Amino acid sequence: MAVNSPIPVASDLKAVTGIELGHTEAGVRKANRKDLLVMKLAPTATVAGVFTLNRFCAAPVQVCKAHLEAARVSGAPIRALVVNTGNANAGTGEAGLAAANATCVALAELLGCAAEQILPFSTGVILEPLPVERIQAGLPGALKNLQADNWFNAAETIMTTDTQPKAASRTVTIAGKPVIMTGISKGAGMIRPNMATMLGFLAIDAKVAQPVLDHLVKQTADQSFNCITIDGDTSTNDSFMLIATGVGPLEVDSIDSPEYTALAAAVTELSQHLAQAIIRDGEGATKFITVTVEDGLNVEECRKIAYSIGHSPLVKTAFFASDPNLGRILAAIGYAGVDDLDVSKLNLYLDDVWVAKNGGRNVDYQEADGQRVMKQSEITVRVKLGRGDAAATIWTCDLSHDYVTINADYRS
Repeated sequence: MAVNSPIPVASDLKAVTGIELGHTEAGVRKANRKDLLVMKLAPTATVAGVFTLNRFCAAPVQVCKAHLEAARVSGAPIRALVVNTGNANAGTGEAGLAAANATCVALAELLGCAAEQILPFSTGVILEPLPVERIQAGLPGALKNLQADNWFNAAETIMTTDTQPKAASRTVTIAGKPVIMTGISKGAGMIRPNMATMLGFLAIDAKVAQPVLDHLVKQTADQSFNCITIDGDTSTNDSFMLIATGVGPLEVDSIDSPEYTALAAAVTELSQHLAQAIIRDGEGATKFITVTVEDGLNVEECRKIAYSIGHSPLVKTAFFASDPNLGRILAAIGYAGVDDLDVSKLNLYLDDVWVAKNGGRNVDYQEADGQRVMKQSEITVRVKLGRGDAAATIWTCDLSHDYVTINADYRS
């Protein structure tokens, strides 16, 4: 069960004009489960994305990048996205690339567009051949099911080890014009920044120029999906896509405009919600943990320290056990790689409890206070470095027995 994260209500998820979603059961890996999703876009849509930095990136990631670049050169719009679960199509070599391209060809023929106007996505088991014939056979069923208000089913379709779908909507007013946005995400394990085993798709009905959307997706990811970690593993398939359908009244053609500032704030807030939902549903997670590092020289060193804390198995298991063995946090800070860090200026807080003062145990700290916080389902770790004005925040979870069980049994 996800940590303080209720299951989305289908009726609360708003249709975004200019995008339709259809799903089916293609039997990619298991029978009788939703595992194939098609998102059909209006010809007015612009699309931008960010992807995993894993050098062993999956075939669909490679094809997506190529097709997005081709769209920029030709001016032909992206017309659809296709997502399968159950198989990552990663570590599959030339055969995997051929399968991803064949999926695009099959959908393009059904939609009457070029294969380069299709973006493929896969998630699931690595190093196994993609059963492309099952996907091709399932595409007509997914298209038959296309609906504008199909976001809840779409969120369920892209799940793997997730325990619940992740989806949310927002309606905002910018420059007096309404903007509707809805997004879905998936992921529960092999999650770490620089994109993780996660997929995220967020659609807005505004008209956003391609260069502006390219900037917005990177800015948004840097403040949301690139601020989460479950287990420190950077996966092979991770993708976050931002879709502006271009049919709403708002137009944004400059990153220097007040409209862009307002839109970026709204998109980032929704993306953070979707990213945090992944952490709340982390494999075996029982606690949601915010790690904030303040007073650093720059954001890079603040993030380096935050991730060192968030990745530490010793820290994460202590949180699972509600054991205030908080020296583990100091150790993680010390080996984070900030070589000139003056630990005598460092202060550590656990929620409202001042644990370490000027590099040593706070004389007023009582272990009972630390344990009180550690027993909570939501915890904030705050580190003050005392060396500048920069800050960074990441979100993570604890590490439980169930994490090992889930990953040991994943292929069965």
